[in-house]
Amino acid sequence: MISKRKIVVFLLLFCLVNTAACRAMIVNEEDAVPTISVEELVAQTMQAFQLEMSLTPVADGQADAQPNEHSIEITQEVQVDETPDEISETGNLPAAHYIYDIWGHRQYFAIGCEASAATDWAKYFGVEINEFNFQYQLPQSDNPDLGFVGSVDGPWGQVPPYAYGVHAAPVAAVLQEYYGIPAVGVKDFSVEQLKEEIAADRPVIAWVVGNVVGGVPYEFTDSQGNTTVVAAYEHVVIVTGYSEEHIRYMNNGKFYDIPTEYFLNSWGILGNMVVYRAAD
Repeated sequence: MISKRKIVVFLLLFCLVNTAACRAMIVNEEDAVPTISVEELVAQTMQAFQLEMSLTPVADGQADAQPNEHSIEITQEVQVDETPDEISETGNLPAAHYIYDIWGHRQYFAIGCEASAATDWAKYFGVEINEFNFQYQLPQSDNPDLGFVGSVDGPWGQVPPYAYGVHAAPVAAVLQEYYGIPAVGVKDFSVEQLKEEIAADRPVIAWVVGNVVGGVPYEFTDSQGNTTVVAAYEHVVIVTGYSEEHIRYMNNGKFYDIPTEYFLNSWGILGNMVVYRAAD
């Protein structure tokens, strides 16, 4: 059975492709009977449904970020390696460690990277999430530390109060409240903590700029007087591995290795912000 929400979506899509028929559906105060028949409405709604099913993700937005000259795209395959990790000379962490059984997809919304990454991240931990539902479960705010700023279909590259996105704390809160995942959203995470999570086979969602490029932090004060740091082209990736010289991350289903110094530069712009899964 088609839910009321889907019917509304279908009708909206129908209106986009058939303006004249939508006018015919408008009921004025003196005439409470629509001029379009039920049969026509059903037929055209199903036509809109077929249109929705054929839609592809938006062409312009975070999913089409310019390649980073320092990032090398990796073709990652599932590997079964029973050889113990070599321990780093400087501590108890492995010198290198990679998570191979994680996969991603291309985000649907223009600036919906957080919902897309949260969906892939949760799936790794065995929790299925609908990307659309997650996006609309995020609170709305003019402060990204408190909620999603602007329209998820807005242009990428802006800063609040214009369409921007959302920071770690609200993403973690939705993962906890709606899906029961012990997610934690924080700033000031260290590279050592990041490697500890990866070595424990727990991928981490990290806030960066673009496809892990440089940027400029910007101090923004919201309508309530709260101040936070934002950056144009805010984006998230999922960190899945590291070596002594590189960090591996997943961006819209693709894997990249980038020299650690360049990753740290991009990650640091928004204060080393992450969502990680608390240890059991």
